[in-house]
Amino acid sequence: MSFYTDSRPGIFPGQTNNVLNGLCERICIQTTKVFDACMNQSQIDNYSLTLTDFNPSGPTTPLTFVSGSSLGSSATVSGLNITRFEDRPNFARVQATINIPVTVTYTDASNVPGTATGTISLSQDVVLYVPQPSLTPIDVIAFGSAVISSGTYNTSTGAFDISACVTTILKVVATVDVLVPSYGYCPIPPCTPFTGDDVCPGVFDLPLYPTAVSPRSTNAR
Repeated sequence: MSFYTDSRPGIFPGQTNNVLNGLCERICIQTTKVFDACMNQSQIDNYSLTLTDFNPSGPTTPLTFVSGSSLGSSATVSGLNITRFEDRPNFARVQATINIPVTVTYTDASNVPGTATGTISLSQDVVLYVPQPSLTPIDVIAFGSAVISSGTYNTSTGAFDISACVTTILKVVATVDVLVPSYGYCPIPPCTPFTGDDVCPGVFDLPLYPTAVSPRSTNAR
C-alpha cells in the first residue's frame, strides 16, 4: 500500500470534500512563514566570472567554454539594507546582493576537460512587505538559478566573459510557531511488495508516533 493505494480514503494528505471530517486537535508547529516574495528574471552579458577550485588543477590556458549552470537553487544574500517607508510602515525598500554559485565545464589548451566554480553576484533594489520589528527576527533569504549560454576566456583577467539567463527570488521570512487544525498523525501504511508475503506479522507492535494527552484534558473536571 501507499498514500494513494490504500483502501481507506480521507485520512491521508490531499484534498478533502469535508474539512470537518476527522479534525481532532489543534497543534503548534514550528515553520518558516513567508511574508512576501518577488522574482526577477534577466539576461546578463559581458559578466566577468572569476573561476576557482579547478578540477583537475593547473589547467593550461587559454580555456574553451563548454557549458555552465548554477549549483541547485542555493544563493546567499550580502550587503542587505532595509529602509522603511514612513508613509507605508509595513513596506520597505530592500537592497541586497544575491550571490549564485555556478559551475563551469571547459577544455584547456591541451584539450583536457575540466570543471571550475564561480559566483554570479547581482544587485537587487525592490519594494517588499516587511513586518514590524518583533522578538522573532525577520530574515531576507534568496534563491537563484543561472544558465550560462556562452563564455569567452579573457587572457588579460584570467576570467570568463559570460552571457547568462538568471532567475532570482527574494523572500521575507521568519521562523514562527503556528497553530493549525489537524487530523492527527499521518498513518503510514505498509508498502505493497512486488512479490512475497508479509514479513514478521504481529512482531512490530510499537506505535509509529508517541501518544500525548493535552494538559488541558488532564486538568478538566
